[in-house]
Amino acid sequence: MRIVLGLVACCLLVLPALARQDPAPVRKAIDHWLGLQTQGLPGQVSWEIGAIDPDNQLAPCTRFDIRRPAGARPWGRSNVTVHCLGPAAWRIHVAVQVRVQADYLISVRPIAQGQVVTHDDLGAEPGDLAELPGNILTDAAAAVGRVAAAPIPAGRPLRADMLRAQTVIRQGQSVRLVSRGPGFAVVNEGRALANAQEGQIVQIRLDSGRVVSGVAQADGSVDVGF
Repeated sequence: MRIVLGLVACCLLVLPALARQDPAPVRKAIDHWLGLQTQGLPGQVSWEIGAIDPDNQLAPCTRFDIRRPAGARPWGRSNVTVHCLGPAAWRIHVAVQVRVQADYLISVRPIAQGQVVTHDDLGAEPGDLAELPGNILTDAAAAVGRVAAAPIPAGRPLRADMLRAQTVIRQGQSVRLVSRGPGFAVVNEGRALANAQEGQIVQIRLDSGRVVSGVAQADGSVDVGF
C-alpha cells in the first residue's frame, strides 16, 4: 500500500510538469509574426517580447495563431494574443514593444494657415516613431502640395491632421465634366454647387439643369464614371 501511495504521489507531481508549455516556441512564433507585421515600416525596426511564465500550466502546443488588438498601432507598447491551435486549446496575452527609428517631418519655418506646403518648408528629425503621434508624417510626398489647416510654428513635427488637400473646385465655378465608360469619354461643362478638395464628391449642374455627381480632380475637372 505504501508503495502504491508513493507511486500515485509521484504521478501527481509529474503531471503538472508535463502540462507546462515551453515558452521558447511561443516566443519564436511571436518573433516570426512581428517580423512579418513590421515589413515595410520606415527606418530601423526592433522589438522586445515580454516574459512568458515558465510555470504556466498550459498544455503543450505545436501550432499558434497570433493577433494584435483591432486598431492597434504597428509600433509602440501593446499586447499580442497567442492562440493555441492544437493539439490543446488555450490563449494567452504577451506584452511586446516595437521600436521604429526613422526620420520624421518637421516644419523648418512658420507655415501660415491656408499656405501650400513646399519642399522648402520641410526638414527631418530622427526619432522613435513609437514615442510620437500615430499619424506623424515620414514621407515628404504626403505633405508637399497640401495646405496647412492651422498655423504651424517652426520646428513642429508634422501630423497628417495638420494638413488638408487643396480646394481645387469652388462653388459657382465653371468646370469641365468628363464622363467615362468602357472605351469612351464624353466632356461637358457645368457649374459646381459646392467647394471640393481633390478626391471629394462634388455636384455639378449642367446647362440642361440636370445635376450630376463626380470626383474632383487635381486639375479642377470632375470625373464621372459609369
